[in-house]
Amino acid sequence: MRRICIVGAGFSGSVIARELAEEGLNVLVIDERDHIAGNCHTYRDEESGVMVHKYGPHIFHTANERVWEYINRFTEMMPYVNRVKATVKGKVYSLPINLHTINQFFGTSMSPVEAKAFIEDKARTDIKDPQSFEEQGLRFVGEELYNAFFDGYTRKQWGVEPSILPASILKRLPLRFNYDDNYFNHPYQGMPKNGYTAIMEKILDHPSIEVRLGSAYEYIDEEFTHVFYSGPLDRYFNYDIGRLRYRTLDFEEVRGVGDMLGTAVMNHPDPETPYTRISEHKHFAPWEAAKFEKTVAFREYSRFCEEGDTPYYPIRSLDDKVLLETYEKKAQKEEGVTFVGRLGTYQYLDMDVTIQKALDVAKAFLEKNRD
Repeated sequence: MRRICIVGAGFSGSVIARELAEEGLNVLVIDERDHIAGNCHTYRDEESGVMVHKYGPHIFHTANERVWEYINRFTEMMPYVNRVKATVKGKVYSLPINLHTINQFFGTSMSPVEAKAFIEDKARTDIKDPQSFEEQGLRFVGEELYNAFFDGYTRKQWGVEPSILPASILKRLPLRFNYDDNYFNHPYQGMPKNGYTAIMEKILDHPSIEVRLGSAYEYIDEEFTHVFYSGPLDRYFNYDIGRLRYRTLDFEEVRGVGDMLGTAVMNHPDPETPYTRISEHKHFAPWEAAKFEKTVAFREYSRFCEEGDTPYYPIRSLDDKVLLETYEKKAQKEEGVTFVGRLGTYQYLDMDVTIQKALDVAKAFLEKNRD
């Protein structure tokens, strides 16, 4: 069997490469960037010593025991709980919306039962079947909380009216009537002790895997038995029927001494603030944060992704879904190519889902091609 080519050295490509290599296949992993780990790439900041998430914060969380065991094969996962704060009209609140948020915002001291009844009274019960993000938010928490925490943030993050975004974006956010400010509900949560790039280095450390950086698939002049493509789906077809739309992020670096935010992530939902949030990266590694005298944080600005930008979030509007369906039909006709990952399937995937899907794809390929 000739070599397998894997386009992209993020979680999708790296996991598939490792699974195939362990079964004796010869694998070439290429990535046009000068580093592995895709958008999960981490590095030590030279000035402060802080481990920086180059493309924005990545917090590992999952309910999938198999994925948790898999990631722990290649790293030591340290305890980490994501506790997000939000500055609204000059006051700081806890997210996701919980009993503390509700009591602080409305100046009350309600019990869980009282708060639940209070929010139910605020909610727009006339909206029976929410279809848009806006309808879901109003039905979810009522106008005051929706306008304070969701409306402005969403407009900045997505660049469109919340009334045309799907309700599903908001449905996954919790609303709690206790004082639990853990942003995620998953039983397994943590941060890799040595960063995400170190994980990918270990996954790709196999004698049957060659990694070639600074190499775009379009310029690889070799024949392969099969290609696993985790690049942009529309790019593979040279955008011949149009471009799928993404949001991208610009980062503004802020440096200081000591503790700048007192937390890892501070959201800024107010529409007057041009950025969506600011993240102080030393707090993503609480086991070592105290030893760093200097600190570094990044403000995030969201905008539409243009040619040459790094794609982050697929927009998946109605027009995008129609275009996606056409590309998917073209992809199904491609022989010897499997489209994987966030870009290859044009869907937002958390890291644990990405790993699970990569394991499943590799298993299916091996079973199909086993002698």
